Amino acid sequence: MNVKEKLEPLLLKVQKPARYIGGELHEVVKDRQEVDFRIALCFPDTYEIGMSHLGLKILYDIINRDPHCWAERVYAPWVDFEELMRKKGLPLYGLESLDSLDEFQVIGFSLQYELSYTNVLNMLDLAGLDPRAAYRKEDDPVIIAGGPCASNPEPLAGFIDLFQIGEGEEVMMEMIALYRKMKAEGTYTKKDFLREAARIPGIYVPSLYAITYHEDGTVASVTPKDGAPARVTKRIIQDMSAVRYPETFIVPYMETVHDRAVLEVMRGCIRGCRFCQAGFIYRPLRAKNPDVLCRQAKLLCDSTGYDELSLSSLSTSDHPQVEEMLNRIIDYTDEKKIGLSLPSLRVDNFSESLMEKVSRIHKSGLTFAPEAGNQRMRDVINKNVDESEIMRTCRIAFEGGYTNVKLYFMSSLPTETDEDVRDIGRLAQRIVDLFFSLEKRPRKMVNVSVSVAVFVPKPDTPFQWVGQDTFDVIRRKQAALVDSIRSRKISVSWHDVHTSVLEGVIARGDRRLGDAIYRAWKKGCVFDSWSECFHFDAWMEAIHEAGLTPEFYASRTRDLDEILPWDHIDVGVSKAFLKHEWEKAQRAETTRNCREQCAGCGAVKLLARKDGVCVE
Repeated sequence: MNVKEKLEPLLLKVQKPARYIGGELHEVVKDRQEVDFRIALCFPDTYEIGMSHLGLKILYDIINRDPHCWAERVYAPWVDFEELMRKKGLPLYGLESLDSLDEFQVIGFSLQYELSYTNVLNMLDLAGLDPRAAYRKEDDPVIIAGGPCASNPEPLAGFIDLFQIGEGEEVMMEMIALYRKMKAEGTYTKKDFLREAARIPGIYVPSLYAITYHEDGTVASVTPKDGAPARVTKRIIQDMSAVRYPETFIVPYMETVHDRAVLEVMRGCIRGCRFCQAGFIYRPLRAKNPDVLCRQAKLLCDSTGYDELSLSSLSTSDHPQVEEMLNRIIDYTDEKKIGLSLPSLRVDNFSESLMEKVSRIHKSGLTFAPEAGNQRMRDVINKNVDESEIMRTCRIAFEGGYTNVKLYFMSSLPTETDEDVRDIGRLAQRIVDLFFSLEKRPRKMVNVSVSVAVFVPKPDTPFQWVGQDTFDVIRRKQAALVDSIRSRKISVSWHDVHTSVLEGVIARGDRRLGDAIYRAWKKGCVFDSWSECFHFDAWMEAIHEAGLTPEFYASRTRDLDEILPWDHIDVGVSKAFLKHEWEKAQRAETTRNCREQCAGCGAVKLLARKDGVCVE
């Protein structure tokens, strides 16, 4: 089909036509006749969000370095363009070639957020494919998925042929090599390919696992078939300094969410915050050395022309050589007049020396995450910071010239009371009072922004067994928070209760939840994370029509011995360790960070060993 002829007349009828045309600086265009493998890298959200995602940039670069392979980008069309696509019979297409997706061998989705799942189904439908794997044809593309949400793949098991668990740089190329080999030898069938792919470490093929349930709806058994492994262990990159990283990024025509060069500093986190899924599924910590970071920073900025560079990690100030790294990168960015964004700062290692470096970067404001308003709750979640450190950090910031401080908190945490929530407002007030108590303070007025997320229990964390607060309890706690604010110098924002509860339903869903996702999509649910598109009532109807209840997945407390839907996916952290951490949380006991003392989570087994010693 000639997509271009149908596309051009539509572009002036939609918002932001630059989302749909491709042709940007540094995109990769290849001769169709010279490649034997094509993959569509799909991000199930808008162009400006997907173009900001680092993981797809990395895979795009690695795949396209192979002269026989061609990776293209695909993003979810916004509702105005989708309406025109369906009306005019325009299929979903790759931005580089403008070819429809049925011309690709593999279609891959990045799963970053549970509320994007209906977009996955919608994009498959726009490509002319049945979203349900069992109804697709032999010659249809293989549908794969990866990303953090793949650590519980079960809600999408009925739609995805193959999941890549963990970090994708190596497992993606191994899967592609298998596909090309079977095609070249003439032995390819989709069924045989999936069976052979399941033998590759880190690949999960849901059709090779039979799931049974007890009468109460809990999982009774997970039985592998055709030689599939009983547990699928995630893949990790052993040496972050040696792995390929893009030397350039595609430069968009329009502004994107993170319109800057992004430098990945490290993967993993040493902290062990019990609510944080990323902190567990990306273990163990692996950092790039400063030489590599400086070289990559210069290559990215020089090749793209970006005037801002962001350092990306879960906790940048925990880099083992943070001072040397920042000194060298800031020297370069200062010389080239490039702005430097330094997110993920910790209050317990924010020194005056680091303050001096940050001050050279920007003066707009600083962001920290105390997460809870009092020490008991910070101990429950293992935040491992106390109020003196929070106040010390704010003092350093105020005396350094900052007046805008943003603080991230969560409400509806396990064991939390209404008084614990009110303590968030009280802590914010003490920070305002601190500002006025300082002799050396800026003349500009202070502003403390308090952002409060609703806690959502996630798989592979110590809180994976916990029942999420109900709608009424969440609303009551949000009212208590507002009641605790006494100063106009404090501004408060919080997450929507409906999207938070739906996220909780899907995050810990089992395979049966796929029917509800399909029904919700059929009812018109897409872009569920966008308030103007979210239809909560339609979702509740879909869940009940599937014979399920949201309470079973969200607010139900699991038994510690229950088989969880994701137990056959091994992210490296043992279930015994998570149970121990949950028991400590109930006693408000903390666990020291990995750098101070190994807590025995099990992730060390993923690292290569030499003479019995772990090698980072």
